[in-house]
Amino acid sequence: MTDNLSPEEKYHLITRNLQEVLGEEKLKEILKERELKIYWGTATTGKPHVAYFVPMSKIADFLKAGCEVTILFADLHAYLDNMKAPWDLLELRTKYYEQVIKAMLESIEVPLEKLKFVKGTDFQLSREYTLDVYKLSSTVTQHDAKKAGAEVVKQVDHPLLSGLLYPGLQALDEEYLKVDAQFGGVDQRKIFTFAEKYLPSLGYTKRIHMMNPMVPGLTGGKMSSSEEESKIDLLDRKEDVKKKLKKAFCEPGNIENNGVLSFVKHVIFPLHSEFVIKKDEKWGGDKTYTAFGDLEKDFAEELVHPGDLKNSVEAALNKLMDPIRKKFESPELRKLTNTAYPAQSKPKGPAKGNPQNAEEDEVVPSRLDIRVGKVISVEKHPEADSLYLEKIDVGEAEPRTVVSGLVAFVPASELQDRLVVLLCNLKPQKMRGIESQAMLLCASTEGEGRRVEPLDPPTGSAPGERVFVEGYEAGKPDDELKPKKKVFEKLQADFKISGECVAQWSEKNFMTKLGLITCKSLRGGNIS
Repeated sequence: MTDNLSPEEKYHLITRNLQEVLGEEKLKEILKERELKIYWGTATTGKPHVAYFVPMSKIADFLKAGCEVTILFADLHAYLDNMKAPWDLLELRTKYYEQVIKAMLESIEVPLEKLKFVKGTDFQLSREYTLDVYKLSSTVTQHDAKKAGAEVVKQVDHPLLSGLLYPGLQALDEEYLKVDAQFGGVDQRKIFTFAEKYLPSLGYTKRIHMMNPMVPGLTGGKMSSSEEESKIDLLDRKEDVKKKLKKAFCEPGNIENNGVLSFVKHVIFPLHSEFVIKKDEKWGGDKTYTAFGDLEKDFAEELVHPGDLKNSVEAALNKLMDPIRKKFESPELRKLTNTAYPAQSKPKGPAKGNPQNAEEDEVVPSRLDIRVGKVISVEKHPEADSLYLEKIDVGEAEPRTVVSGLVAFVPASELQDRLVVLLCNLKPQKMRGIESQAMLLCASTEGEGRRVEPLDPPTGSAPGERVFVEGYEAGKPDDELKPKKKVFEKLQADFKISGECVAQWSEKNFMTKLGLITCKSLRGGNIS
């Protein structure tokens, strides 16, 4: 098949779904003459998760295009990155990565015999490589080294010197692996431009760099090995997959920072060229999409329900993960998993005399800045008919701009001048190009025939009045909830509407000084 592809067809396969390519003209020139040599590296730190299927699907594209592909298990990098992998576990974690990456590739039918697997310490401890590290360190400024690693190397208050070495080693890998190009996530861009700047100073050729977009995690931010709730582990049980997907951020009509939708785009479509939304026959039955743009459009217009999307992704994910789970049922690989990632003892509580740290880490509802608001104006979002653009008075000098997906559920006339309940200390987020400065809290039901109702403050409430959970009146809200801490997401898992239509957290009532927060009719509903 590869022999029949033209250079243009190979170029399309190599670059499809990439966010950026540095060195496109050089790539085209090489493809006219011979096959491209490319490598993808992964630091052997935390357990790989399902987002690793994104680079795996691109590796499949590279092989279809006839590329010579090398996979680097960057064990030394794992140690240099703030010791994410302890020295005594490096070899075990590298073995784990090799087994799990190979299992992933086999699950998407990538022929392993066409790949070259290399361990970093097999060549990075050689005399020649070490001498080049010293040469590079004599030309690189501290500023450039720190800047290059800013998106990749773990940022801490007291950084180690090893983090400054990391970008230089990754640049040198391109020369020592004898490749034309390096492939990675767009978070690697600063390291790639660092390599382009400094490799020629050692007399080495500037390489091509290809970048995947970063796939959002289940909570909306980056999917990270170190953040349990943002990811699905490759060995998670089916019930765990279901539970994590159920909690995943997948707001109706919102196609930005939607990890569930992004997984379909960057993994399922490249591998299978189609995706099936599974629905009950009484709601029209299954629908097959052969273009991601059509699915994205239907989701944006709320013709595809988040529950149906999650269920369909769950089925596709389990199909990919089943061969990996089966492979790791063997006693040898179970032992490898347990020794490479030994169970950690629970951290001890904060030291006596330092209660402030305990309050900052404790996930309690008093950390949420929930207020009564009054809708001053409401109109359709200029870029999305499925969204409202609202101006809401929350007791501040200026009203806040809020984007909500209530178009299909509440007429604009019913929202005008209405008292509502808002979460005001989430980090502002752009929705179809307009920054939403708060979240409108609503009661909702799941599945087909979904219903949504804004929460109602007590009669007589005024804009800006604080909403609190019974028993948590005294705590002070965070100025802004840090996305990586997932405070709201963790608390939201226990939000519910009671049988009396009262909004609750863990069976404790939401209220103001005037009374209870309620909804009109959605008994037993969720709150989002």
